[in-house]
Amino acid sequence: MEHHADTLFLQQIWQAVEGDPAALAHVRFQGQGALASVFEVTPLAAASMAAAGLAAATLEQALHDLDLTPTVTVDRRLASMWFALSVRPQGWALPPAWDAVAGDYRCADGWIRLHTNAPAHRAAALAVLGVPPERAAVAQAVRAWPAEALESAVVAQGGCAAALRSARQWQAHPQGQAVQSTPLLEQQAGLPAATPGWQPVRGRPLQGLRVLDLTRILAGPVATRLLAALGAEVLRIDPPDWDEPSLAPEVTLGKRCARLDLKSPDGLARCQDLLRGADVLVHGYRSNALEALGLGAAQRQALRPGLVDVSLDAYGFTGPWARRRGFDSLVQMSIGVADAGRPTREDDTPPVPLPVQALDHATGYLLACAVLRGLTRRLQQGQGSLWRASLARTGQLLQERPSTSPAAALAPETEADLLPTPEATAWGPARRLRPALSIDGLVLQHALPAGPLGSSPARWHDGG
Repeated sequence: MEHHADTLFLQQIWQAVEGDPAALAHVRFQGQGALASVFEVTPLAAASMAAAGLAAATLEQALHDLDLTPTVTVDRRLASMWFALSVRPQGWALPPAWDAVAGDYRCADGWIRLHTNAPAHRAAALAVLGVPPERAAVAQAVRAWPAEALESAVVAQGGCAAALRSARQWQAHPQGQAVQSTPLLEQQAGLPAATPGWQPVRGRPLQGLRVLDLTRILAGPVATRLLAALGAEVLRIDPPDWDEPSLAPEVTLGKRCARLDLKSPDGLARCQDLLRGADVLVHGYRSNALEALGLGAAQRQALRPGLVDVSLDAYGFTGPWARRRGFDSLVQMSIGVADAGRPTREDDTPPVPLPVQALDHATGYLLACAVLRGLTRRLQQGQGSLWRASLARTGQLLQERPSTSPAAALAPETEADLLPTPEATAWGPARRLRPALSIDGLVLQHALPAGPLGSSPARWHDGG
């Protein structure tokens, strides 16, 4: 059946957010072709976007007491392209996505991936290996290590690494078992009563809503980019020394970006003030980080009763790896995705990742869906809610649907796939992909072009 996997994914996601099954009849998929993968990546892309769109549609219906749920349409081909990169620089170029050290390396007994884009993470890996930041030297040093031993050593040093595991090995691993026992989206409802909320306008359900964005690469920024398109005021906060040069033009669209040092008394106090004025918080700190700052879940609800509080983690919030740093490419290695893509299981066969960072992007749309469902609940019940998602759990959802038959390749990009008017980003003009998601009666439009991190003051637009 055409778009069968899209529909199955959508049903699972919609059930996870306790959506009315009847609303599923208002979703349409269109477009041909699929990303080449051993898993159903294009259906996951289309379904995760559709779930977020349906959550926006049902929020609009509740806000304005509409008789019918607005129809949601997702173009599968464009959704696949958005899962790669949506921005097309005109007369300038994005920096490389990876530094010179990051990548997959052959170990004594398998493979490992080092994630070294952040200076601190690169320094940690090099300290364990005892080599300079030269790829040949790193490869030679890695070859002497067993994969899991090196993974543990780099993580203990404060770095980011993942040994290649099969799906069977992950399912037997204590962290894999913790993830398997976790819902796709964890939630807690019935939190303190909400204070008065935003005043949306017809067709812009999040107009006037404030979203405090404490996320970085990549799922959280994808979520808040969609919220901005629906009219929300998104204020992203980064530490003083953090940058994402290759991703900022992609994910800061529609947002203002500021910097705060939450480890300083002044920075923490300012963040608390911002939180008091927020309707939504999206954060990607490790499970204990905000608690250590005195900003645990209970404290956040006390600061802003009725807050819709949405968080993400790489490997989940329970189990021995609950506080482990992680990124999409590392999670693919850990949970068996990169192993499943290999044509053979020979030791010399390198890992084969997904064609796009699908765990990040899909989780981003799940987070946006959770926000929108939380806002609907707040509107109807006057209560806040807490939601949690993880890349590893999204990966498990994808692993449940291996590709069953060859799909037609995506047609090459054409001029018609791009918005006609260039976007005046801070780096220069750029073309942006046309939206893959449309919702009848709703305007999805970003009020601000993409801009660099730290380019705005840490305050809401009205000075709050």
